[in-house]
Amino acid sequence: MADHLSVAELEELTDVVRASPSDEGTLELIVARPADNERQVLIEGELDLDVGLVGDNWGQRPSSRTDDGSAHPDMQLNIINSRFSDGISRGDQDQRIMAGDQLHVDLDLSEANVPPWTKLQIGDAIIEITDQPHTGCQKFVQRFGLEAQRWTRTDAGSELHLRGVNARVHTPGTIRHGDVIRKL
Repeated sequence: MADHLSVAELEELTDVVRASPSDEGTLELIVARPADNERQVLIEGELDLDVGLVGDNWGQRPSSRTDDGSAHPDMQLNIINSRFSDGISRGDQDQRIMAGDQLHVDLDLSEANVPPWTKLQIGDAIIEITDQPHTGCQKFVQRFGLEAQRWTRTDAGSELHLRGVNARVHTPGTIRHGDVIRKL
């Protein structure tokens, strides 16, 4: 297990995240979760209206936010700021992909910049940020530390959506590592 960031390091990382581009950024990492605790880094992925990221197990993940416990349609995609995911993992790619987010983007994911229902184009696809909050789970705490989890819930962490945002596929299409992600 990697050592975790201190509060001072998290404060510095927050300043790095604040410098993320606001209108046009980069898709830095695509990660499918074929099974629990398994990750597959993709160079190219397909976003589908029904399954989200093809090859990801979102559709098999139960949700406490649906009446029947099925996967939540507004939580198809978990998106995290790539500067934050790189920082909390101390640049360790194997650790970074375990964050649980399928898309790591260099883009300002703050509430002010991408409020719910904002559409983002990536490659041929368009995704839509939803109003479902993205909160860390116990696995996030185990992987990145309690301080990192707490930091995502501070005023600054919440405003910047450091833990990330949830989205759904609006227009299916192909996405590739390095694609521009553009606010529409």
